[in-house]
Amino acid sequence: MARVYVADNKYESGVIKVYCVDSKYDADLLFYVTDNKYDADNKDEIWYFTDNKYEATALFYWVDNKYDADILVYKVDSKYDAQWRASNSFITRLS
Repeated sequence: MARVYVADNKYESGVIKVYCVDSKYDADLLFYVTDNKYDADNKDEIWYFTDNKYEATALFYWVDNKYDADILVYKVDSKYDAQWRASNSFITRLS
């Protein structure tokens, strides 16, 4: 699973710039948010948000413009709908 920490600065080392699109058809990744950090292992598409930067497997920064993003994402309501929809250099690098 991706243990996600949201950074305050998009220029911080290792930060992945993420933009949330309005349509799942525009997304590179459909993600599901879980409250249980052990809900899934080694899955980029299931996210657990942590307040501890050193526990995170991925550092994200939410950008305001999709053209600034490394990954376009869309939040889904079911973990069974979560998946990569497009080839991206960050596949398997989030978890």
